[in-house]
Amino acid sequence: MGKARLLIVEDDVDIGNMLKIYFGGMDFDVDVAVRGSEALEKTKHALPHLIVLDIMLPDIDGYEVCRALRTNMRTSHIPVIFLTQKDERSDKLQGLELGADDYITKPFDIEELKLRVQGAIKRAERESLTDPRSGLPAGRLIEEQLRRIIREKGWALLDARINDFEPFKDVYGFVAGDDALRFAAMLINEVVDELGSVSDFIGHAGGDNFVIITTEEQAKAIKTRLKERFNGEVQTQYNFMDRQQGFMQAPSSDGIAANVPFMTLSVGIVSPSDNSFSDIREITELAAEARRQDAAGG
Repeated sequence: MGKARLLIVEDDVDIGNMLKIYFGGMDFDVDVAVRGSEALEKTKHALPHLIVLDIMLPDIDGYEVCRALRTNMRTSHIPVIFLTQKDERSDKLQGLELGADDYITKPFDIEELKLRVQGAIKRAERESLTDPRSGLPAGRLIEEQLRRIIREKGWALLDARINDFEPFKDVYGFVAGDDALRFAAMLINEVVDELGSVSDFIGHAGGDNFVIITTEEQAKAIKTRLKERFNGEVQTQYNFMDRQQGFMQAPSSDGIAANVPFMTLSVGIVSPSDNSFSDIREITELAAEARRQDAAGG
């Protein structure tokens, strides 16, 4: 996996900088927010794998930040560790009731905080809660959403896949491949923020495959915008020479270099208005078929 992304929400600049230097030296990708509203805004642009959240903030307190994260479908899965200056049982219970994963009291032992951060991230990955590259919900969380919507009406599921991702990864390497997945995840979040709502769900189903659960009314607009933006902006993942020639070269099975087009996005849509579903596998199978038809130009 790439670097785990850590968001520190701390209005004490010295503590925030100290934690950024410490965790940055341990190969974390660290961002710092000094206000609760700033933290919520940052999560829209790049999902962190974990948030270290101070309770006492100058605008909204950590409890309110945690509540906002937990009520937003796209951030509800992110592990949160509270930093608090209080050691009162009521404060700890309030944080845990809001869905915090852990808490640590100031002044804290930085080694203990490190172990709690590492443990929370590993636990989320082990339980198939998040994909380690994109930070998006994965595995069990996606299945839970599918089981929820199969009993409801008015939803639509978008199955999105990156075409020609494997040749790209073969030529550019797995690090560039992970960067391309993060690029796709960020773009999907931006489009859903623009055209969807906080109730929409985004998941990373594995490899080059993503899912979005939104409303029937917004699904087609999201699909169109996703494909337009991805196909228009994906060139940033290629080197200058490939951008200039408009394709990359990859070895074929016979060892001869073949021209491979830039990656594109294919998206299939299914909804209960067009289909009836008896189990969640039918949802994913029909969505995959719709996505294949989209890739074929059907």
